[in-house]
Amino acid sequence: MAMKSCCFTGFEWSGTPSGKVGKLGQIDSYIAGDNPDVVILMIHDALGWTFPNGRLVADHLAKEANATVYLPDFFFGEVIDPAIILSGDLSKFDFAGFLQRQGREVREGAIFEAAKELRKTYKKIGAIGYCYGGWAAFRLGAKEHNPPLVDAISMGHPSLVTTKDIDEVAVPVQILAPEHDFVYTPELKAHTLATIPKLGIEFDYHHYPGVEHGAFIRGDDTKPGERKAMANAKTAAVAWFNQHLH
Repeated sequence: MAMKSCCFTGFEWSGTPSGKVGKLGQIDSYIAGDNPDVVILMIHDALGWTFPNGRLVADHLAKEANATVYLPDFFFGEVIDPAIILSGDLSKFDFAGFLQRQGREVREGAIFEAAKELRKTYKKIGAIGYCYGGWAAFRLGAKEHNPPLVDAISMGHPSLVTTKDIDEVAVPVQILAPEHDFVYTPELKAHTLATIPKLGIEFDYHHYPGVEHGAFIRGDDTKPGERKAMANAKTAAVAWFNQHLH
C-alpha cells in the first residue's frame, strides 16, 4: 500500500519538547525519560525525528508509561520542510523520490538493528509507529524474529502496510485507527480484524470516528474532535505499554 498525499498534511502543535538529543548506536536520536529497564522505540512519520509533534508525543509516553523513549532519525539526515508540508502545497516536494530514498526496503534493516541495540540494555521493549512508522512496528513484531525484537507494538494510522505484515505479527499489537484513512484502507482494516484475533496474541483495536489519517501526530488541536482523538489515542498507547512493559 502506497502512502498518499494526505500523509503530508497536518498542523504543528504548541509546546516545547523536554528531552535531549543523543545517539542510538550511530543514529541521531531524540531521547525522553530515563527508565533503565523499560524502553519504547518510536518510529516517526514522514516529517521525521525533528518535527516537534513527534517529540512531544515521546515526552508524554516517557512520563506516563514510565519508560525511556528513543525517537531515532530513520531518514538519516533527510528533513522535509514542515512549512511546505503543513501548507498542503506539495508542488515543491518530490514525493516519488522520497519513497525511493526512504522506503521499506531501504530502512527496514536499520530499524531492526536499532531494536537489537536497545535489547542489549533494556529488559522490556515496546515499539510505536505513526503513519510511515506503522509498517515498521508491524515488522518489528513479526514472527520471523527469534527471540522477539520487541515485547509489544502500537501504531497510529499505519502506512505502507501489507496483508503479509498483518498475517505475521506475533507480539501483542495495538492499532489506533481513524475512521477516514485512505492509506490504512477499509480493506486492510477488515483484514486486520479478521486475521489478528486468530493468531493467539493480545489485540487492542481502537476506532476513532470522524477523524482522518494523521490525526494522532499531525491533527489540528484547535478542532474539538481532533483534540479529543489525539488525547484518547495517546492515553490508549500509554495504557497499552503500561500493561505490557511493566
